[in-house]
Order: sequence, then structure tokens, then C-alpha cells
Amino acid sequence: MEPSLAQLRLWGQKWRWYERNSLPWNRALIHWELMRRGAFARWPLHGNVLEALREGRLEIGAQALLEPGVWITAPGPARVRIGRGAFLNLGVMVAAAELVEIGDHCMLANGCFVTDASHRFDDPCRPVPWQGFESKGPTRLGENVWCGAHVVITSGVSVGERSVIGANSVVTADIPPFSVAAGAPARVLRRIDYPCASS
Repeated sequence: MEPSLAQLRLWGQKWRWYERNSLPWNRALIHWELMRRGAFARWPLHGNVLEALREGRLEIGAQALLEPGVWITAPGPARVRIGRGAFLNLGVMVAAAELVEIGDHCMLANGCFVTDASHRFDDPCRPVPWQGFESKGPTRLGENVWCGAHVVITSGVSVGERSVIGANSVVTADIPPFSVAAGAPARVLRRIDYPCASS
């Protein structure tokens, strides 16, 4: 059966929406917006990046670097803040429903996922993708946080400055500053002491 004109039109609209970052003019505009902020991204970069940058809902600090496959999604009024000198490695995903903040000089290894929301699944009469999201509040990473490969930071969580989160950990509760944490769910293993340098 041949598709109808309405089906073709709908498919075209979806293609344009999902492939918008790969359109050459949009790709150039994204690079322009990043250049204006002193940030850099290696292609491909996924998500509604251009709209969020232009609307001021995506803030990216100078010297921030996004490696290939980074995905940033901030629909509607959602906001994402990525600090100066932050490094998001291959395949990092940042998903905001309200607010996700990543502090200055944070380093997220490949495959990390940072979000302030989760899918609802409480209605047995509707497919899960149609149920929307729920949030426990903003998710925040303080300055100089290092997340190992495939770390998941969940809704409403704060990770204190200069903390290190071990690879494959799932952070479901606040982590105090200067901590090493790991596990699923992540637990603080020890405190990091930074002795003052003497001159």
C-alpha cells in the first residue's frame, strides 16, 4: 500500500525535527552560537541544542568541550547550564525537564547520563512513552566533579564540588563535597582531603 500525502507530510515533519541538527545550515548556526560563547563541540551533537541556545535555556561556559555523540535535550521551559571548562566525553546525555546544572571544570566520561526527571509508568492503560515525566527537582553537579564512565545522576540529586563518582555508579541521593562515591546506588566510600600547599 502506497503512503498517502498526509502520511508523507507527517513523515517529512518528523524527519526535519529529528534530523534538524544534521541540516547544514543548522549545524553552522550551532557552531556559531557555541563560538560566541567560547565553547566547542565535535560533531555529531544531538538534541534541541540550537533552539535552547537561542532562547537562553542552554548555557554553556567558555572552554567547555562536547565530544561526539553528546545529546542535550531541554524541551519547553527546561534549562541546562554547563559551566566553564566542562568536558563531556563521547555519548554523554543531559536531559532536563526543569533544570540540570553542571558546574565549572566538571568532567563526565563516556556514556554518562545526567537528568532531573524520569519516565512515569503508573498508568497501566497507556504506553510508557505517552505518560510523560516526573521530577524530584533540579539536578546539580558542583564544580570540578569527575564522573567515571556510564555514571547515572538521577532527579533531584546534588553532587558536591570536587567529588569523584566511580564508573557505572547510579547516584540517587546527594553526595557531599570532596567525596569519592561508587555503587548502585552510589555510597560515599571516603572523603578526599586536599592539604594546603606550603610556600
